[in-house]
Amino acid sequence: MKTSGIFGRILCVVSLCGSAAYAHHSFAMFEMSKNVTYEGVVLEYNWENPHTHIIVKVPEGRDKATVGTWDVEGGAVNIMSKQGWNRATFKPGDPITVVGHPMKDGSKGVSLFYVVLPGGKRLYHDIARPAADGSAPPPPTN
Repeated sequence: MKTSGIFGRILCVVSLCGSAAYAHHSFAMFEMSKNVTYEGVVLEYNWENPHTHIIVKVPEGRDKATVGTWDVEGGAVNIMSKQGWNRATFKPGDPITVVGHPMKDGSKGVSLFYVVLPGGKRLYHDIARPAADGSAPPPPTN
């Protein structure tokens, strides 16, 4: 009987660890060495963990490769707030310029690099900053 109790506890711990590992993904699905600029309007701004999301609509008349609705994935709330973001940073209808790293498979997902606000101020996803020549920082190592 004691064996089954210990086995049950071990099984519980293993299943919890497995789901936590599954919940966090790497940046392998994004083209981290490529920066793309998306100019549009905010449809939704989701200030929640595990990742913040900005849903951006890029209208016709822009770069054809960026036209459409994009899910821009940022960091966790605590990471973003350390960079000056908050739950009121954007509201639906706000103009937005996003610089991000596109999905390798071409789907409409982006890993946030930074946002340029209408006044020119940049809000970064994390402490990563572009190099002096404007190129992307080295990709994160996971």
